[in-house]
Amino acid sequence: MTLFGMPGPALGVCDDPELMLVHQHLMSLDPKGQRFARVLRDAIDQLLDGEHTGRFDWKDLHKTEKTHAGTLVELNLLREFGFTSGQDMDYLIEGIEVDCKFSQKEFGWMIPPEALDEICLVVWADDHEDRGLWSAGLIRADRQKLTVSGNITKKGNRDGKFRLTRDHHSMVTWLWRRQPLKENLLLHLDSSLRSRILAPKSGQKKVNELFRRVQRRQIDRNVVRTLAMQYDYMARVRDDKNGTRARPALREEGIIITGDSTNHRAVAKDLGGPVPEKGEFVSFRVALARPEHGDRPSAELDGCQWVAVSQDEAVDRPAPKLPPR
Repeated sequence: MTLFGMPGPALGVCDDPELMLVHQHLMSLDPKGQRFARVLRDAIDQLLDGEHTGRFDWKDLHKTEKTHAGTLVELNLLREFGFTSGQDMDYLIEGIEVDCKFSQKEFGWMIPPEALDEICLVVWADDHEDRGLWSAGLIRADRQKLTVSGNITKKGNRDGKFRLTRDHHSMVTWLWRRQPLKENLLLHLDSSLRSRILAPKSGQKKVNELFRRVQRRQIDRNVVRTLAMQYDYMARVRDDKNGTRARPALREEGIIITGDSTNHRAVAKDLGGPVPEKGEFVSFRVALARPEHGDRPSAELDGCQWVAVSQDEAVDRPAPKLPPR
């Protein structure tokens, strides 16, 4: 069975009409899970708060910040999809009460007593250096298929919550299962390369080093925010009179930095990509097209044809200015 072109729910769910209705509604709102994935990436970045802390690794969060992740995901999903708040649970979807549960561990959701017998939207995201994955699904919090949590408080009391037993993991009706989480670039870079980027003391020099060292790769503006550590972090990329910001400084080295405007995206595409999406940059080292470049993709800038080149290839002049946004 398929719903809206996506895999249908697991066997054994068809006897729960309410869960099926919620499943269909969520799939109609986000058939490919793109909006859901963006909410999770943004929630993690909000917690890291790179602009003020310079952090990019989940491991650097304090315990209380990690605990707040569930509330942040719940609220951001509510805003993104325009859900109505439920009377007893977090959401009211198609007139049905739905509770939202987020876990940093797969199948680690904790179900409070008040959510027993209710439908739960269960969400997991893992933002680590060796992987970046997320899942979301629906379960009916059946008391017979849950076990009392083994967590004990400092005072020796059980926390009163329930968790899904290993034998009943299959009761989850998946919306999206182990999908790629948008790359946390700084976390996934080679450690020696990351060290070079982070070595300068000033935010401007770190941003310049990022675009110098990481070419032909989509770079989210949140990476720039984390390195710049200032309110107007985008100013670190733009042109300036002194020529110290990323675009003018790196042009002297033959490097251009394309953004998400229509004109910039066209240049990136003509150079063979990748093409920056909304809120992204891609830098290219470019040279005037010559016979030895063969049939490489080229972009016309300042009346000349330019091609993307590697660090090992010669660049005999500064890069041209990009067309206005």
